[in-house]
Amino acid sequence: MSLSSQSLRGTLRVTWAAFRALLVLTVVTGVIYPLAVFGVAQTAFHSGANGSPVRADGRVVGSALLGQSFDLPGKPGTPDPQWFQPRPSAAGTGYDTRASGASNLGPTNPALTKLIDSRRAQVAAFNHVAPSQVPPDAVTASGSGLDPDISPAYAKIQVDRVAAARHLSPAEVAHLVAAHTDGRQLGFMGEPTVNVLQLNVALNALKG
Repeated sequence: MSLSSQSLRGTLRVTWAAFRALLVLTVVTGVIYPLAVFGVAQTAFHSGANGSPVRADGRVVGSALLGQSFDLPGKPGTPDPQWFQPRPSAAGTGYDTRASGASNLGPTNPALTKLIDSRRAQVAAFNHVAPSQVPPDAVTASGSGLDPDISPAYAKIQVDRVAAARHLSPAEVAHLVAAHTDGRQLGFMGEPTVNVLQLNVALNALKG
């Protein structure tokens, strides 16, 4: 057998071995592994794996992972007093998932200071509280602009306004807020939060 024939056979063996390895790895990493992950996610974490949808009246009204505005019908940018309001958003025109991001204004930027002062006055007037009672998350946007949660303090100053708009007792609305307040993760990480969409869905189920 000539040297060239041996070289050709050696090349073919290596090529065939490489092809088989490619085929096996493609099946394992491109088919079996994704299907296994998909199966585990759908079985153990079904809601989260599907975007944590929130349903009301038999339809999906949003995601528990994404914030959204609660404005008066036909009046974008005008908050509806019947709903708990989220924190501000700098994502596009507000809560735009295609433009997630912050304002990129630094803490000493005069434009941000002016914006915060304006928001504080608006939130205080809207909820009939003193400006000193307005918590930081009511006047500052999150880094993503899509934060679905507010602080219990922000939810608390909205209780009386929501109760009056819906002809409910403040105690009943406050109890609903407490029931939808999540504590720190693992008991020590982060701060307590209130998911605005889930709270509003539960609020809408009450008879006012």
